Amino acid sequence: MPTYTYACIECGHRFDAVQSIHDTPLEACAQCGSSVRRVVGAPGVAFKGAGFYRNDSRPTPAKSDSTPA
Repeated sequence: MPTYTYACIECGHRFDAVQSIHDTPLEACAQCGSSVRRVVGAPGVAFKGAGFYRNDSRPTPAKSDSTPA
């Protein structure tokens, strides 16, 4: 399940919540009870290695050893 980060609009308290993507977003701060908003961050995915670029997925053209006549 994904972990979402929330921030309180009034007191600035930040906290994480593990929720299903189908759960409704949290609405109240645990410290002061004011409204919270979901903080958008970078995904926890790192693409490493070959195969992630358009030129990595294509086969290299075969070189011809024949000379023109």
